[in-house]
Amino acid sequence: MSTFQAPKGTYDLIPPDSARFLAVREAISAPLKRSGYGYIETPGFENVELFARGVGESTDIVTKEMYAFETKGGDRLALRPEGTASVLRAALEANLHKAGNLPVKLWYSGSYYRYERPQKGRYRHFSQVGAEAIGAEDPALDAELIILANDAYRSLGLRDFRILLNSLGDKECRPVYRDALQDFLRGLDLDEDTLRRAEINPLRVLDDKRDAVQKQLVGAPLLRDYLCDACKAYHEEVRDLLTEQGVAFEDDEKLVRGLDYYTRTTFEFVHDGLGSQSAVGGGGRYDGLSEMIGGPALPSVGWALGVDRTVLALEAEGITLELPSTTSVFAVPLGDEARRVLFAKVAELRRAGIAADFGFGGKGLKGAMKNANRSGARFTLVAGERDLAEGVVQLKDMESGEQGPVPLEEILPTLRARLA
Repeated sequence: MSTFQAPKGTYDLIPPDSARFLAVREAISAPLKRSGYGYIETPGFENVELFARGVGESTDIVTKEMYAFETKGGDRLALRPEGTASVLRAALEANLHKAGNLPVKLWYSGSYYRYERPQKGRYRHFSQVGAEAIGAEDPALDAELIILANDAYRSLGLRDFRILLNSLGDKECRPVYRDALQDFLRGLDLDEDTLRRAEINPLRVLDDKRDAVQKQLVGAPLLRDYLCDACKAYHEEVRDLLTEQGVAFEDDEKLVRGLDYYTRTTFEFVHDGLGSQSAVGGGGRYDGLSEMIGGPALPSVGWALGVDRTVLALEAEGITLELPSTTSVFAVPLGDEARRVLFAKVAELRRAGIAADFGFGGKGLKGAMKNANRSGARFTLVAGERDLAEGVVQLKDMESGEQGPVPLEEILPTLRARLA
């Protein structure tokens, strides 16, 4: 055992399980790559104020869960707890919105950090794939992102997830609802922290998961009754576009998500096979976030899907992904001359695009063949002094067990044909 272990609430991705995470990331990002989204990568830490302004001073993320620290130079930084604020900051800093092609469509993948109580499906270090469309206010853009996430999950074989949909209104109609909701909340028996949250952002109270709070919220005013005509029309178009594309969703009038920057469209992907941590991803429109962090008005929309929870959703549905073998050919040298020749052949195969590995460590035939079998290779190349004297190697099909000689100069074309 090592002296050290992974920090509490974190995990290591180790082969062969790590291949599933890579496959999930690829499946989620594939529809984005086909839809004009370019890859962006941001630092793992940012200025604390970026998240305090954007995510919200009253959110649990900022008040309780953010890993914040001060550098030797006196800068106040935080490990990124989410991706949207960082991506928007980077886009503004690079003036991507001034290139004249709006919306700016970006996707990203990385690790995020929140100090939470660890449990299955909720970690202090977690992985997400996200997408942001910056600089356009269009119901079709909201619908596009929801459809792309839905397509990604369907491509993985997932079926038992639901899409929850709501509208949070805009700066015109939400203040009226906010006042009505605050009046209602002031009449409830709530603890001091919840009452303080109600004064700062009362919609966050609707997201409270405690039963004692939820029971008191029965009869709370509903945002749908306060939406202005423009927000109602916008939301109806999003709903119509999803319906026309055959994407099923459920209207959830209490869905507010956990971040303060959302406006109008908000949505969540939930999987009922995951217990209390049922949300596998979500997002929404955040038309005012750019201005919150010092940028111009840039209406935008985006989402983030949890790689960890998507893997758990696959397990809950009993779905096994068909993953390609990491090795197609394994070379087993018997003797020093064979090591030199086969090492060169392995390099040649790799340059030709064939996944190949080599029997390192000078093991005997029995031990090397065990390694070849463990590698999952379809074919094994075996050569000793007698084989090299005849100008051949032995090619073994690991599935059928058939074995025969192949001339050295024919190894590459033979394997290309057999692997096709």
